[in-house]
Amino acid sequence: MNYLRNIFTNKELRKRVLFTLVMLFIFRVGVHVSVPGVNTDNLRAALERGGGNGLFDVVNLFSGGAFLKFSVFALGIAPYITASIVFQLMGAVVPYLDNLQKKEGEAGREKINQWTRYLTAGLAFVQGFGIASLALSQNQPGLEVVTSSLSPTSFRLLTAFSLAVGAMFVMWLGEQITERGVGNGISLLIFAGIVAGLPRGITTVSAMMVESLKNAPNVPPPGIFLLLIAAMIVVLLVVVLVESAYRRIPIHYARRADSAGMSSQKSSYLPLKVNTGGVMPVIFASSIIFFPATIAQFTRWEWLAKASAYLSPQTHFWIYTPVFVGVTIFFAFFYTSIVFNPDETADNMKKSGGYIPGIRPGSETSIFLDSILSKLTFAGAIYLAVVSIVPLVILNNIQGLNFYYGGTSLLIVVGVAIDTQSQLDSLMVMRRYDGFMERGRVRGRGGRGRATA
Repeated sequence: MNYLRNIFTNKELRKRVLFTLVMLFIFRVGVHVSVPGVNTDNLRAALERGGGNGLFDVVNLFSGGAFLKFSVFALGIAPYITASIVFQLMGAVVPYLDNLQKKEGEAGREKINQWTRYLTAGLAFVQGFGIASLALSQNQPGLEVVTSSLSPTSFRLLTAFSLAVGAMFVMWLGEQITERGVGNGISLLIFAGIVAGLPRGITTVSAMMVESLKNAPNVPPPGIFLLLIAAMIVVLLVVVLVESAYRRIPIHYARRADSAGMSSQKSSYLPLKVNTGGVMPVIFASSIIFFPATIAQFTRWEWLAKASAYLSPQTHFWIYTPVFVGVTIFFAFFYTSIVFNPDETADNMKKSGGYIPGIRPGSETSIFLDSILSKLTFAGAIYLAVVSIVPLVILNNIQGLNFYYGGTSLLIVVGVAIDTQSQLDSLMVMRRYDGFMERGRVRGRGGRGRATA
């Protein structure tokens, strides 16, 4: 209670928290605004009959239930994530984009963000057109999915435009939360979508547990559910511990003489998180792995459908697992290289007179930091993969339960919650210092300065 009281007694922090809650409320309201001309009940029944329920449950989970409602927010934040991945990958191979990211500062990053928005709009329109075609293809006698009186072409264009506008609005909500609220807006929107779907998953598990206790047929024994609960508790503890773990690199600063002629040496440390990439590598990996399956639903390419089937954790778990682990490790290293630059850190340390004991300033410091960071990133990537995979092994033995209510969902929820709390703590500390500086000032030597209330 004291923590909440400290948040809401600070005017600036209270505004940020309330702004974030309002943006999330608008997002949840938009999930229930459906595109006109579609019978959502028939759409769900048609997708379940077509066997694509596993994939679309994943898409529906990350969109907060918007996909199966055929909402204007059905695409969620997926187009923006895809566009971000494209530009980040291109930044590693295109010198001009790499220069914008690393040397142009804020202006360069803003230009890349603008291009990312344009690509997001294009991808959202194409994906919206594909989803409209998918809805039309599900029309069957007695099971009309599309009830619109528009021509098929007009319906596709109208739906694509509506979904593209919805995706751009969701992207705008995320950017506003990041800029004027608390936490990372994109991660918080995914967090909100998963949390909104968790009650349905808990209800499903509870109902199956009751049936299991009654020895109902085609239901796993109670021991499987106890193992699932134990795994979730262990995953929760591991996530909390690893997300809060740091490797402290000691830093000493050159001796400086004070006004009395006494020399002193200051010491500090550079905290490197064990999991520097946070939950983003898992989000990127999930988006990439399920992208072929998403395209396969909109096309008639048999080879793509067969290839995407091998990436399903429900049917080919032992193929999906190494692919998921490999992609997660790749994005962990890639995302870490973006958020932390050893060369820039070593250069700033050298300019400020700091050095790591036993390591020469400059290039050797950069090499040392890169070596430490590589080891931490690899350990963090393995942790992300294991936390995502282990509950999946248990969930695959429970028929009828959405497999994504497992390690990945829990990892994202807990990771985003910890990151948001860390930012709240930082903002509270900053506001306290600001308040302290506003309430008083140091007296001068002549004693004429006075404290201000």
